[in-house]
Amino acid sequence: MAGVPATGSGPSRRIGGLRIAVIEARFYDDIADELVAGALGVIEADGSTAHRFAVPGALELPQLAQIVAARGRSIAGPKGLPDRFDGIVALGCVIRGETSHYDIVCNNANHFLYEAARQHAIPVGNGILTVDTREQALARARGGVAGKGGDAARACLRLIEVAHDLLGRTP
Repeated sequence: MAGVPATGSGPSRRIGGLRIAVIEARFYDDIADELVAGALGVIEADGSTAHRFAVPGALELPQLAQIVAARGRSIAGPKGLPDRFDGIVALGCVIRGETSHYDIVCNNANHFLYEAARQHAIPVGNGILTVDTREQALARARGGVAGKGGDAARACLRLIEVAHDLLGRTP
């Protein structure tokens, strides 16, 4: 319908009180730190809680995303963590090298991250940087809430909001 915004379009409104799993690939610690700072800033500003998990690299992000997404649906976990998470923010960096390994890591990390989101119907903000140089990675990661970590967290929160509108609850 002309003139009527699409569901989920427009400025995001704060739901707050959400439980967000932030999964960070630590292969490049300095880049990961920048991405995490931005994501945490956005999540905290929303009034939500971030639970951080670290993995070695980008290929491990979707593996842990599967486990996190299944929590509260098919598996139980240790006390001190929520029974389930409302969304996932995946953060990492893949820098092009001299071999085709870059393409394999980028394609598989992204494909299986989205597969986890689809399979478990959980919103995922993808903050995996795929760049040619370390300088490009740092330029994208820096900026706090305005950097790519913040972008990934905003995407996750926005997906939760739209799902909430459609379902009347968080996914």
